[in-house]
Amino acid sequence: MHLSLSLLFLSTFQLAADTAAVPIVEPIERRGVSYQLVRATPAQVRVLWKGDDDKQLYSFRAAAADLRAAGERPAVLMNGGIFEPLHIPSGLLVQGGKTLRPLNPREGKGNFFLKPNGVFWIAGVKAGVTDAAKFDLAMPGLREAVQSGPLLLEAGKAHPAFNRGSKSRLHRNGVGVTADGQIVFAITVFRQTEFPNLWEFADLFRSLGCTDALFLDGDLSQLRAGKDIERRSNRFASIIAVLEEPEPERDVRHSD
Repeated sequence: MHLSLSLLFLSTFQLAADTAAVPIVEPIERRGVSYQLVRATPAQVRVLWKGDDDKQLYSFRAAAADLRAAGERPAVLMNGGIFEPLHIPSGLLVQGGKTLRPLNPREGKGNFFLKPNGVFWIAGVKAGVTDAAKFDLAMPGLREAVQSGPLLLEAGKAHPAFNRGSKSRLHRNGVGVTADGQIVFAITVFRQTEFPNLWEFADLFRSLGCTDALFLDGDLSQLRAGKDIERRSNRFASIIAVLEEPEPERDVRHSD
């Protein structure tokens, strides 16, 4: 009897887990480096910089509160692209269909300006990562976008400036899009002894089926999920949210 009840409990728990609408933070290891992954659909993703009061949000806690006030349920938060002093995005920022910062085509030093850099975008039910020099700001249905750099992958090929043997191994986060349109976020686990160089980070996204991928940021990067969203975070410019998926409508049939 006890065994049957235990099996029933485990079956019920497994069914709940299988049908849960909450995105999962997936730990993986590749080439001795530990990562956290989150897979999402375009409908689940939001890009934030400012709240409804037009003030910068800065923190995960403030971003989560802003989303909840709008009736949305944030499950995972991650910092977005590289930013300037005063926490101003270095390039394009589109939030909820509004362009808050323009595309930045300028030349300069540092990761953001390692051309080609790129834009992670969501338009309608589609998502993508596109070379910033080729990005069409007038694309129909553009809802969210953030520019950063460098591009990690373009059409499955790593950035031409990446050196497979580079000794520059640092904490990093990024985003990729698979051929079938799934979004994949990845971040290195901060407290570890091994980190990837940029070629290896690009290769991680390629191994996950991504055809295009974008470097977001480095040492300040963080990912928080569930109740950890409320913990104190670093201060950012853009913040990317992955929402809980709405529960599917159930087909309830009544018998007479």
